[in-house]
Amino acid sequence: MRKIVVLGSTGSIGVQTLDVVRRHPDELQVVGLAVNTRVDEMLRQACEFGVRHVAVGDARLAEDARYANLTAGEWLQDAGAGCGAAGAAVRNAAFPDATLGFGPEAVTALCRLEEADVVVNALVGAAGLRASYETLRAGKVLALANKESLVVGGDLIMPLSAQVDEQRRAAGVAPAHGPAGALMPIDSEHGAIYQCLIGESEREVSRLWVTASGGPFRGRTRDELRDITPAQALAHPTWNMGAKITIDSSTLMNKGLEVIEAHHLFAMPYDKISVVVQPQSAIHSMVEFSDGSVKAHLGTTDMRIPIQYALSYPLRWDAPVEPLDFTKLGTLEFAAPDEETFRCLPLARHAGTVGGTLPCAMNAANEVAVAAFLAEECPYLGIAETVEAVMDAHERAGVQRVEGLEQLEAVDAWARAEARRVIAARR
Repeated sequence: MRKIVVLGSTGSIGVQTLDVVRRHPDELQVVGLAVNTRVDEMLRQACEFGVRHVAVGDARLAEDARYANLTAGEWLQDAGAGCGAAGAAVRNAAFPDATLGFGPEAVTALCRLEEADVVVNALVGAAGLRASYETLRAGKVLALANKESLVVGGDLIMPLSAQVDEQRRAAGVAPAHGPAGALMPIDSEHGAIYQCLIGESEREVSRLWVTASGGPFRGRTRDELRDITPAQALAHPTWNMGAKITIDSSTLMNKGLEVIEAHHLFAMPYDKISVVVQPQSAIHSMVEFSDGSVKAHLGTTDMRIPIQYALSYPLRWDAPVEPLDFTKLGTLEFAAPDEETFRCLPLARHAGTVGGTLPCAMNAANEVAVAAFLAEECPYLGIAETVEAVMDAHERAGVQRVEGLEQLEAVDAWARAEARRVIAARR
């Protein structure tokens, strides 16, 4: 039985993770849940799965009258009375160790729960970096869906991951063959590459092919993108994801972030990581070897498959969805990404190649620009323009070598302020 903490439990990845738990109750137990603001929904999840430790990232909600009296451990609701914030509560006598915390530290505290084996980090944005860091510092397995942990802090996270891998080998809990499993990517592309590399020599890998759907605007020109609305950008053709990652997919920033992630996860130089558009999203990524052979990972477009593999590794449990029917797949298309139109992809690759604190500045600027676009305060093409302006300013000021979380948090704060200034100046 693997005991897991789910950070971001009410988001797309979190909800699908809990569905995997429902399908494998003999293999998985949820011991901790965290959200940013959606408290009632998290409490319903806690009721269903009998979770005793929960946290809310938004510290302001500690003053909310609806939750002020729940910190005494009365938040586990009687299943027959419903699982909302109101209703009959299970008293402290039944759950004397139940905890409900507020603020970022309460979220990261769940990463250190003694009983937890695996932390699923599905937090959105740069806020997930500290949680990833604390998970590995505590010697836990990190099932990572938070891209920014590696994009912003890969120079810190990967050495910690290597240390936990060694601890797992020394303790005899690592698989006999393949990676030790301290960091498991919850991502269709990186999960695919991870599996394609098992049993292979890194020296014989000549290229990683990261696939992209192309998003909803594949084939459009820059002129056709000038008046794009948030509703149009949120209509992804193949994947069901949260708002921020869906916008990133439409701009190809998501693919740029994945290139940086692949560099860190697989110790692969940037000139050996390529992006190819595969609109059917049936091929999740590929690995090319020195003899010209290529391994491709194919499967149904459902995130529960990579989520389950990250939790079951090195085993494979029964499929959580209907397997791909190749007789109905039809054609497979491939094309080069249009980097002239979708500027976020080359910007991300440049940030990764330069390294240091530039990816941090890039990521923070993108988060601010995407939020402004969704709020209709920034045009669609303004997302890439804002990112480029902030990156240019950071390079002029001097990119720093990554040394610690506090340094990255300072760069993040500066980049956000600079992005807001750029957006305001253009309005």
